[in-house]
Amino acid sequence: MTQAIELNGVTYRWPKRPVVVVCIDGGDPAYFERGLSDGILPNIRRFQEHGFSAVADGVMPSYTNPNNMSIVTGSPQSVHGISGNYFLDPETGEEHMMNDPVFLRSETLLEKFSAVGARVVAITAKDKLRCLLGRGLNFQNGSINFSSEKSDTCTLEENGIENVLDMVGLPLPDVYSADLSVFVLEAGVKILEQGGVDLMYLSLTDYIQHKYGPGTPEINDFYMRLDSAFGRLADAGAVVAVTADHGMSDKSLPDGSPNVVYLKDELNARFGDGTTHVVLPITDPYVRHHGALGGFARVYCTDGTASNEVLGFVGDLQGIEAVYTRESACREFELPPDREGDVVAVSDANTAIGRSEAEHDLSELQGYRLRSHGGLAERYVPIILSEPLTDEYAERASQGTLNSYEIFDYVINGV
Repeated sequence: MTQAIELNGVTYRWPKRPVVVVCIDGGDPAYFERGLSDGILPNIRRFQEHGFSAVADGVMPSYTNPNNMSIVTGSPQSVHGISGNYFLDPETGEEHMMNDPVFLRSETLLEKFSAVGARVVAITAKDKLRCLLGRGLNFQNGSINFSSEKSDTCTLEENGIENVLDMVGLPLPDVYSADLSVFVLEAGVKILEQGGVDLMYLSLTDYIQHKYGPGTPEINDFYMRLDSAFGRLADAGAVVAVTADHGMSDKSLPDGSPNVVYLKDELNARFGDGTTHVVLPITDPYVRHHGALGGFARVYCTDGTASNEVLGFVGDLQGIEAVYTRESACREFELPPDREGDVVAVSDANTAIGRSEAEHDLSELQGYRLRSHGGLAERYVPIILSEPLTDEYAERASQGTLNSYEIFDYVINGV
């Protein structure tokens, strides 16, 4: 069967060749710019010269789960509902990780193609994304879904594949390493070379970008390994598209200490304990990446606290770039209102937002400078295709803002 599928207002034709989309977690455009300037990314250079390259807008907040799910649904969060890594359920008052597919309000492109017979492969670095990306995949037709973090425990029933370590020829990578991302790509290359793949989505982790800036030896080594894999994916016959979920900014003071505004502490000092509740949607189990310090916060007003007073107070804090009411945030960033705070705060590029100084263990950063994301400065991401666009799509790309969640449309329909 080779039928087209429709999802969220876009019709996707059946891929003429295998399509591989790679999402580099934390893949700020500056990393590619420096690597290309230094001449260490020959395959990305080849893609740019022969194919297509642009800087696109990711969704806000500029975090992992919202952007990955926007990419695989071809839609903003107002459609798919995943507006953070972590959120407050207004019905129960409880905070939850947003890793369970029960929170997803849209089908994904991956499950739609898998349902009509396509062989779809979705590999993630961190296991937190696996269930969201793999929802509805049909393992009976050869579809595959696993994480490199748990690649030693894959089963045919749960993942559509087994003996992954033997297939890839690499040991189980440490979750806090560059190897976790490299394993995703090497597994993708192996599976693609075996043949029969229609659609592949490879989502990496940003541990290395949280630690190192562009041009550092560690980043150069990492990006050269990525570039090698990109070339082999293309050489195996795939149309390759590379993007990112978000960028990355240094959020440290000149002495190396984190530059943080602790929003809960500030609000308690101004309005009193228990009058507001701060939620940081960057929160996930991988605190050594970022110490749960990011560029976006949601404030819920309780005990009759006036949201307009909170809005004005937070907006005057040093390091806060912008504040929004629930309504204006949802309008500006296409967010689901029922999962939004009364007030939204976005920090500037050089500042992170925390809850309370007592709640963040900065020793988790292990002496590295704090590099993080979540704000407007980190929403910009690359889109690079290994093949040129059709005239129609090239014209479309030149006419306005390109969104990262359009990448499957471009790589399937536009080349």
